Amino acid sequence: METTTSKTAVEVLISLYDWHTKLFHNVLVDITDVDAHNRMGTKANHVAWLAGSLVHGRYELAKATGMDIEQPTGALFQNYQGIQDNITYPSIAAYKQDWDNISSILKDKVENLNDEALNGPDPFEMPGGDYTLYDSLIFCTDRESYCIGQIALYRRLLDYPAMKYD
Repeated sequence: METTTSKTAVEVLISLYDWHTKLFHNVLVDITDVDAHNRMGTKANHVAWLAGSLVHGRYELAKATGMDIEQPTGALFQNYQGIQDNITYPSIAAYKQDWDNISSILKDKVENLNDEALNGPDPFEMPGGDYTLYDSLIFCTDRESYCIGQIALYRRLLDYPAMKYD
């Protein structure tokens, strides 16, 4: 991929990161832990798994940027493990706490990455290209949009009001 040398590129990424930080809370408003485990008779990932996966993603990014930190509720997501049947995932409240714990410190870390770090190797070794850490940050932030959208759909399917953007 292209070399990233612009702080403007990081500022745009941080703007979307901040938006997702807010939307994570908005999309989970009033969802009960019982409903969060409802797969609605499908093999789809339920809200509890999606929320945990989002939190896990931020903790993994923190580690990828050199931080020594572990997600308290992350054991179920080690090695990017998919949803497991017959498992009770942590509560929405626990995920919100983990999200709040990681979001500000990861944001500070990303805002202060220098060009050398941003242009360094992709810590996840994603297939299909010669990616950098910056590319990984973009991919992971884009994935947050996808997961938040899935939870927003579940809100409606479970008869909750649509997610608010304010």
